[in-house]
Amino acid sequence: MSVLSVLQSEMVVAVLERVLSERTATDRVYAQVFAKTPLTTEQKANVTLAVGDILRRLNLYCFLADVELTQAAHHATQLLCAWHLLDNNPQPILHKDAILDEANFARRVADAKASPLLWQGCPTWLDALCDEALGAQWPNERAALSQRAERFIRVNTLKTNRDELLTHLSQQGIKAEAVSEVESAIRIKNNAALFNTDAFRLGWFEQQDAGSQSIAPMLDVEPGMTVFDTCAGTGGKTLQLAALMKGKGRLVAMDVEQWKLDKLQLRAKRAGAFNIETRLIESSKTIKRRKLSADRLLLDVPCSGIGVLKRKPMAKWHDTAERLTHLTALQQDILQRYSQLLKVSGIMIYATCSILPQENAQQVARFIANNPQFLLLEEQTISPSESGFDGFYWAKLVRTDI
Repeated sequence: MSVLSVLQSEMVVAVLERVLSERTATDRVYAQVFAKTPLTTEQKANVTLAVGDILRRLNLYCFLADVELTQAAHHATQLLCAWHLLDNNPQPILHKDAILDEANFARRVADAKASPLLWQGCPTWLDALCDEALGAQWPNERAALSQRAERFIRVNTLKTNRDELLTHLSQQGIKAEAVSEVESAIRIKNNAALFNTDAFRLGWFEQQDAGSQSIAPMLDVEPGMTVFDTCAGTGGKTLQLAALMKGKGRLVAMDVEQWKLDKLQLRAKRAGAFNIETRLIESSKTIKRRKLSADRLLLDVPCSGIGVLKRKPMAKWHDTAERLTHLTALQQDILQRYSQLLKVSGIMIYATCSILPQENAQQVARFIANNPQFLLLEEQTISPSESGFDGFYWAKLVRTDI
């Protein structure tokens, strides 16, 4: 990676300070910071890559810079200096008192390499939790989750097909290739400005991890069905379901936050997904009024996000193991209440972006034990270390009786 300019370095520091002190989503901070100063696509990519590298292994960069993890927000310049030195690049001269002693830095690198938790950017609470849950599988997953996330997009088959989109991207100088394991997925191989392309403006694609794209097809939707996505968020999987339904039938996207549904509606308009209805979940009555009305049901529930730490690393530094108790209770509650939407013979997918059994297979087993009218058809955990994608879990269930 190229050395950052002074301007880019200042932006990295500004983003880190805000994200670490305010616990604000990085995308929101990027939008605000980039709006103030015009940058090229490559310059923006360099800033986001540097920020992502530092946040993914924040404990490592704090150790290398001799900074306490709790004080990281106040020493972002030192963290950036450590990032440059680790990549064998000269330190940026932003503040003289932030320059690191290179001999001491080299000694710290040697020490860090002897500690997998430091070198792979894993806090002790997360390591203990995942080691107990995953055993011998965890070291491979821990290593995979410390890497940069690849860029994937999903072709919108309401408007085009994968071959046509690949041809268009190639004509725009965007290096891309089909992902053989996922029919709708394309891997982007450079730092192209995807969202400035005509293809994006025309709704030909959405940015979505290839592992995430593997889930919606398991619901076996067909045109004309009534389908509910009850934890829709801003609609990544909702839009994919609309495409799989060929825009025909009734697709109800539900969430407890209106701003997410508002964003979904904007995305749906661009995608040409006109069979999507949005419904705010205001109380338990919102679900009860629609009991036994869904042919298909997607429950993409709130979770720890441990499978997507490559892309959303702040959960490592702001969450704790105790939060999992609240999340598993919420997941089981959603399963119990929202499954009432499903018709007899209807199919439900329960999904998370976690690789922990207590959020995944154990939740499904507990649900079926209490609800014998549901039968597990199949399930899968998408492993970051085995797939190269983000980590996910899905379980496919059928309702056999009331």
